[in-house]
Amino acid sequence: MASEVATETVVPTTEGAAATEKKQHNLERKWSFWFDKPKQGAAWGISLRRVYTFETVEEFWCLYDQVVKPSKLPANADFHLFKAGIEPKWEDPECANGGKWTVTSNVKANLENMWLETLMALIGEQFDEADDICGVVASVRQRQDKLSLWTKAAANEAAQMSIGRKWKKIIDVDDKITYSFHDDSKRERSAKSRYNL
Repeated sequence: MASEVATETVVPTTEGAAATEKKQHNLERKWSFWFDKPKQGAAWGISLRRVYTFETVEEFWCLYDQVVKPSKLPANADFHLFKAGIEPKWEDPECANGGKWTVTSNVKANLENMWLETLMALIGEQFDEADDICGVVASVRQRQDKLSLWTKAAANEAAQMSIGRKWKKIIDVDDKITYSFHDDSKRERSAKSRYNL
């Protein structure tokens, strides 16, 4: 009789644990958070570090609740969310022929909202051209913060305009957003934008 009671209490516990494991909500793909706070005079990318890679909704929210928000980062720091396997560098093969949509913000609360909305849109696969997106970068600067959505195929204007229009709706901005090619930015620091919305 005692063994029957023990069995009865063990079985529901085991089933409960299995049910809890099943409640994980896998994302379409894995994503990685990266952080960069370059030291003055140091070569670019030397301080770039992958922080964590996640693949479920639950992991994302656990991380999001624990990591520093972009508005709390020190000046000149960058916080990234990129597809796992893609480094947030122009030199990465997935980014080499790409570019980025950029929006600026003078208000830290706006940066926070745009960052969260963009993260949710990326991991939730809300873009029709999701395969063309590499990731997003929040850049904290003394004068003006920036949020940049990196894509793979800069020359594909139709795809870039579709991504830009969708992103502009997601982050709910009326101001102009611009798209620059990484190749242009490599050659000239203040390269002109190729597309505007």
